[in-house]
Amino acid sequence: MSKPTPLSGYPEFLPAERAVEREVIARLARTFELHGYANIETRAVEPLERLSKGGEIDKELYVLRRLHADDQGGDAGLGLHFDLTVPFARYVLEHAGQLEFPFRRYQVQPAWRGERPQEGRYRQFTQMDIDVVGKDELPFHFDVEVVRVMVEALGTLSLPPLSFQLNNRKLIQGFYRGLGVPDVTAAIRAIDKLDKQSPESVAELLVSNAGATPEQAQTCLTLAEIRVSDTSFVERVRSLGVQDDLLETGLAELAAVVEGCATAVSGNQGQVTVEANLRIARGLDYYTGTVVEIFMAGYERLKSVGAGGRYDALASDGRTTYPGVGVSFGVSRTLVPLIAEGVLRGSRPVPSAVLVALADEDSRASAQEVADRLRRRGIPTEVAASPQKFGKQIRYAERRGIPYVWFEQPDGGHEVKDIRSGDQGAADPDAWTPPAEDLHQTIVSNTRENQ
Repeated sequence: MSKPTPLSGYPEFLPAERAVEREVIARLARTFELHGYANIETRAVEPLERLSKGGEIDKELYVLRRLHADDQGGDAGLGLHFDLTVPFARYVLEHAGQLEFPFRRYQVQPAWRGERPQEGRYRQFTQMDIDVVGKDELPFHFDVEVVRVMVEALGTLSLPPLSFQLNNRKLIQGFYRGLGVPDVTAAIRAIDKLDKQSPESVAELLVSNAGATPEQAQTCLTLAEIRVSDTSFVERVRSLGVQDDLLETGLAELAAVVEGCATAVSGNQGQVTVEANLRIARGLDYYTGTVVEIFMAGYERLKSVGAGGRYDALASDGRTTYPGVGVSFGVSRTLVPLIAEGVLRGSRPVPSAVLVALADEDSRASAQEVADRLRRRGIPTEVAASPQKFGKQIRYAERRGIPYVWFEQPDGGHEVKDIRSGDQGAADPDAWTPPAEDLHQTIVSNTRENQ
């Protein structure tokens, strides 16, 4: 068999790289669970009619089909999910009778999109989402909670600085309505293109597509230029002279989210910042209030590495509506480029902190007993594969990144060697413990070491 060729768009990690991904997911999960978010996992497939309901990514869906299906079988009417929101909405509807609302959930799973592979965009990728869903109503304070929890969670990681860019759909809808723009939805779509087109081009779209006058288009652009890290945006917006009740609601909600995240921001030493950015619109129509996009410093080419917001109709069965608010973090989109460029790496490729050396094959049972004593106290340990010369066993541990080699002595004693420093001394299998930083695989970052 010839050597396999890598498949573009389906990233795979080597063991040390996978350790980074697992630790990132574990740290985020710990924070989510501290705030009461329950973990769920949904199936990989959903009915095509549900997946294609939005109509935006029909051409990107992977359809599920048996290889040997007969002509009448066709596809099974199923496709792989392209995000975690669509299956979560179905999950809420299907299990509503067994869930307690408001329902807090976090979820980490792969998703699939048949798009053109490029940096930050893959055909198979891992997402990590948190959401709170209510039944018929969901108090606004959950908007503040969800964003704050994600800020706190991402602040525990050794990533380049992250920026949460916040806006509120009520704010921009109310502003355009109060300004008198005829087609508010078209205006939102036009403003959402500011990261790809010049202000002059967007102004033309506001006039041609949204029916705005040139003066109104310029005022819309002035609103979109407001970007601050505090609540001073409120007075800046009011100074533009537009009045509308929905606008005032949006201003109050956005200010509450910015203020609500202040202590979480102050506690992460600048790892994560939060700003009100009034050009953020989010293209999906179902956002109804808070909207957020997350950007990573130095990696603006990736666009956002996370996003989310408030959706007052996540799911409905015709009698009951389930509003929600959530934020999604792109695990693969963020980590694959950072690992490829050496910004993040695992401290070692294997979990083992100790290798128990073998003097000869007859001593394997004794070596295994030592390893078991260390494992019972939570120390990852493996026994040497073969009784080679001790120098070769040490080099074997070095190649695998195992920091300590354990030696049984002829008199029944024990010694352990730190193969990095060369220090070696007596040790008791029932008492010795490596330093905390050596006990488990950790993330090593050239931006900030995070043990």
